[in-house]
Order: sequence, then C-alpha cells, then structure tokens
Amino acid sequence: MNLQTIKGAVMKFVKDEDGLTIVEYAVAGGLITVAAVGAFVTLGQNVNSKIGCMRDAVGTGATPGTACGGAAPAP
Repeated sequence: MNLQTIKGAVMKFVKDEDGLTIVEYAVAGGLITVAAVGAFVTLGQNVNSKIGCMRDAVGTGATPGTACGGAAPAP
C-alpha cells in the first residue's frame, strides 16, 4: 500500500455517511434504553411504596379509606 491508497481509503471513510447512520441508531437505542430503565425504576419504587403502605394498613387495622392517602368515607 502506498500513501495515496491509504489517503484515498481514509477520505472515503470520512465521506461515507452510512457509518453515521449506524452510530445515530446506536445512540438513539442507548437513550431509549436509559429512559426505559429510568421509568421502570421510578414505577417500581412507586409500586413498592404503595404495597408497603397497604401492608402496614392491613397490619394495623386502619380505618377503611384512610390508609395510603385515601379520604375517609362519608358518614
């Protein structure tokens, strides 16, 4: 290989836009994955909190409708 061949190969690689498309898809996929993991972690924490609240309400015999942020039923 001579210098002209190497220079031609490098210039072809720099001008090739197909590689950019693959990188863009990889970045988009990574961002979607991070967003999905964040959503599942938040959802999991909220569900865990509600289940813990209901467990505590059942264990202490709370008044129906008052546990876990609910309003007391009208008399």
